[in-house]
Amino acid sequence: MLDHDTSDRLASYADVLASELPGAWTSTHYPAEDKDDLAGLAERIWDLDLVAQALAEHPLRQAAVLTRDDGAQLVLLDRHDHRGGFLIAAVAPGELPDEAYRGVSEPNGITLADDPFAGAGMVAGDLLGRYDAALAQARLNATEDVSPSQADRLVLTWQPDGSLAAAPVGESAAAILLDNGFVRDDTTGIYRLSGDDTLVQARAVQAIGPLLNAHGISAAIQHPSGRIAPSSAPPAVPPPVTRSGAVRTR
Repeated sequence: MLDHDTSDRLASYADVLASELPGAWTSTHYPAEDKDDLAGLAERIWDLDLVAQALAEHPLRQAAVLTRDDGAQLVLLDRHDHRGGFLIAAVAPGELPDEAYRGVSEPNGITLADDPFAGAGMVAGDLLGRYDAALAQARLNATEDVSPSQADRLVLTWQPDGSLAAAPVGESAAAILLDNGFVRDDTTGIYRLSGDDTLVQARAVQAIGPLLNAHGISAAIQHPSGRIAPSSAPPAVPPPVTRSGAVRTR
């Protein structure tokens, strides 16, 4: 079992760190009991250096996630080298496709001293700048795979991960997409519908057609290559998607 003193120490450090970082941040502690959350978090840690090596030797048993008001996230981890302090790393956005990360340098994590006030200065002076630059590049890459819509025509673009994406989106269309499972990335303005459950995705695509038509908006599904299937409403069932199973490079 994880020592409660160790758990409280990490959570307390994270709370102070969040209050000292530039911008508005909140902190959420994930104890050892939150196994599913910790497993999902480990998959999204954006590091191929210090933190990746630490996780290879010591699987994630607790963590604290610091979340900025724009959705950016950092993860605070225990060190296991008896030197005190903590490790901190960037968390890759879960809504971006794998291809968005290609060619983007990982904003590898850093070690922090025991003092959270000094730690906040280290994060602000080093990790945050590299993280924000990597985020901006990944989000720009994501927009390049989305065909533009027009005021009276919504274009849904197939993504390599099986999701559908649309941008820009007017107010009426945006409300319809959000009501039917699409999620908006506040930074890029892209609306995405996950392809994890193709049946749910198909039903959502089927539902939005008549709703868009009622607002005088036609719809089409397009591949990034430019091949488009125009229609007054999206097809009832999206075509099957072949998943490569490639590992995301961060």
